[in-house]
Amino acid sequence: MDPQQRKLLEVAWETLEDGGQRPADLAGENVAVYVGAFTLDYKILQFADLGFTSLAAHTATGTMMTMVSNRISYCFDFRGPSLSIDTACSSSLVAVHLACQALSRGESDLALAGGTLLHLAPQYTIAETKGGFLSPEGRSRTFDAAADGYVRAEGVGLVALKRLEDAVRDGDRIHAVILGSGVNQDGHTNGITVPNPDAQVSLIHRVCAEAGITPGELQYMEAHGTGT
Repeated sequence: MDPQQRKLLEVAWETLEDGGQRPADLAGENVAVYVGAFTLDYKILQFADLGFTSLAAHTATGTMMTMVSNRISYCFDFRGPSLSIDTACSSSLVAVHLACQALSRGESDLALAGGTLLHLAPQYTIAETKGGFLSPEGRSRTFDAAADGYVRAEGVGLVALKRLEDAVRDGDRIHAVILGSGVNQDGHTNGITVPNPDAQVSLIHRVCAEAGITPGELQYMEAHGTGT
């Protein structure tokens, strides 16, 4: 089994525990799971055996992107939507956005959302180095004119989301309130990995307008690794 799946199971339990939820009480309930994932290093290791002698009955489910979300739903018996999302560096943010939508539409009453990235093989790092994505100095300088690339990091993280009125009613621990979220795409740029600042500014304006706030009121912004 991909260690990302194992760590997500552990973190899912910790997330529910932190939110005052009893996982056993949620079995069979309308709990959604949205997990962002980008690279599947463990699949590279599993499929490197060109003799196919080490491939077994559980290799497929142990390495599929599908299972970074579905394994959680299966083990905890959650019956809400369960999606694995790959939008590269923004995957976990998009997962949170989709979870918020599911809650607002009544598709789910509780949602786990987040992402995973563990480095288990060197291939992606080598490829991104040759592509010029990574900082030669090994430092991410987000929003800085001196930025020369980013640094690959590892992590597994989830948040437990509920509609605010439900969390208040149930006496849950509330760390923060999400006022709004949005997703768009850069469209055609001068390179498929190159961001479009106009599109991103437009998205920020739209989300702020829908949330009823002005950009100047923001005191904290969460950005994905490459700083866009």
